[in-house]
Amino acid sequence: MQWLDSPVDAEAARTLAHELKVSPLVARLLVQRGLDDPAAALAFLHPSLAQLHAPELMAGMREAVARLRRAVAQREKILIYGDYDVDGTMAVVVLLTALRMLGAEVEAYVPDRLTDGYGMRVPVVEEAAAKGFHVVISVDTGIREHEVLARARELGVDCIVTDHHLPDGHLPPACAILNPRRPDCAYPEKSLAGVGVAFKLAQAMLGERLTERLLQSFLKVVAIGTIADVVPLLGENRVIARFGLEALRQPSQAGLSALIEVSGLAGKPISAGDVGFRLAPRLNAAGRMENARDVIDLFTVPDAARTRAIAENLERLNRERQRVEEEILRAIVAELEARTDLAEQYTLVLAGEGWHRGVIGIVAQRVAERYHRPALVIGIEDGVGVGSGRSIKRFHLLDALTSVSDLFQRFGGHAQAAGFALEVQNISELTRRFELYARNVLTATDLAPVLRVDAPVDLAEVDWPLYEEIMQLEPFGMGNPTPVFGACGVRLLSTPLILKEKHLKLKVGNGPRTLDALGWGWATRMPSLAAGQQVDMAFTLEQNNYQDVSRLQLVIKDLVATGGMGNPWQPEK
Repeated sequence: MQWLDSPVDAEAARTLAHELKVSPLVARLLVQRGLDDPAAALAFLHPSLAQLHAPELMAGMREAVARLRRAVAQREKILIYGDYDVDGTMAVVVLLTALRMLGAEVEAYVPDRLTDGYGMRVPVVEEAAAKGFHVVISVDTGIREHEVLARARELGVDCIVTDHHLPDGHLPPACAILNPRRPDCAYPEKSLAGVGVAFKLAQAMLGERLTERLLQSFLKVVAIGTIADVVPLLGENRVIARFGLEALRQPSQAGLSALIEVSGLAGKPISAGDVGFRLAPRLNAAGRMENARDVIDLFTVPDAARTRAIAENLERLNRERQRVEEEILRAIVAELEARTDLAEQYTLVLAGEGWHRGVIGIVAQRVAERYHRPALVIGIEDGVGVGSGRSIKRFHLLDALTSVSDLFQRFGGHAQAAGFALEVQNISELTRRFELYARNVLTATDLAPVLRVDAPVDLAEVDWPLYEEIMQLEPFGMGNPTPVFGACGVRLLSTPLILKEKHLKLKVGNGPRTLDALGWGWATRMPSLAAGQQVDMAFTLEQNNYQDVSRLQLVIKDLVATGGMGNPWQPEK
């Protein structure tokens, strides 16, 4: 793996360190994140609720609020049309809670991932009209649903779209469309998650009722959806995540408390990583393995016994999801290891009969990460392939799928993730044309795995004050990644240990400083390490709490057993 070292404006870093009274290392990290202006860097380090933008700045907000207030006043029935992932379900919870506070007659519909698939469906709005719903609010979907929204208009149903996906050539027919990515929208934050857009509508609807205490209660839910959807944790998203994570330390709602408890996080400060890797997978498990309606009930039902049962079921479903995911991944790895053409392939398209549709997105992500290629994973059932794709840097997945759109029954997504459905007989043509497209936009260099290392450090410098200063940059995530550091010529001080037959534990040091280093899943990757050996190591820092004792430890990102080969970094181009 190649380590990339991005150039840093040394003078800007020195100025920032002087102006903000921060260490040279933190100043370097800020400049690398584009925060070379002292005022912007200060706002980043010390976010405040005042940095949330006024919701009225979003195009369509005035029309949406006016229509909903009329619906509340006239006791018209409102339906929230949700989505089954964490972003979508949290958006439903936000609007359901806000509208009920205003006295609205409101219900929610959450599609089934396996039977309905992604997006809105004409039969659903037809049934809603038949049941007397006058307003439908979409969350995390709708911006490309021209046919569905046109049918709703024919039936006299007013639709309000809240979405964050890219629109196509023109906007669909709706009463109001809230999407910061609209070409005519001047809203400052373009990277809101779907739940973020729904929250702006709730914020505008509640107005002065939204006290600071109530605002922070909403931000717990908004932060979960925002972090889970992997949007950049910068700007307004950073404010949402920072204050939402702080509020999660005191979960007053029964369902959220139960979820935190079954996730093993009770009584602990919750990080963005905890949301992404512990809370979100359990919430997603409902939609992947059964039905996401349970997630809505978890956050809205006041009965503690009922919410505890839901949380325990989510835990069970998540374990089942992990088992099914591993089965599919093992089959894929076996297939790819048997192929002699893999080194020449720019893309991977993999299909299997009966592969569970609920987990193929996670499998696609793991395949793309493992082989560093754009990957499409397709589950086949009854002659139809339902697929999910994940990409790599420099490859816009939605553009690639758009270039072969004639092969799909439906498709949609982002630059890095997408979903689609197609007839089985089109899979071979998709494989051919997807590969051809990739060869036109990628080079062989783009397929080589790389690791961006933020700064070189001496292990003697790694102490609690440095760690605590770096933690000022939290929450980490997309756009603000956990800093990766590099140290050369690190000495192994004892024989490596293997933990649970999966993980590698080392004791390392330079001079007087001794630290533990953990390599998750590294048990078989470095078989020849021995005490006394020197290595070049890339790592992140974390706090390990065990039996009421806190220790600093390194988390290995890459390890080169070279005996101190010198600087392994290359300048980033």
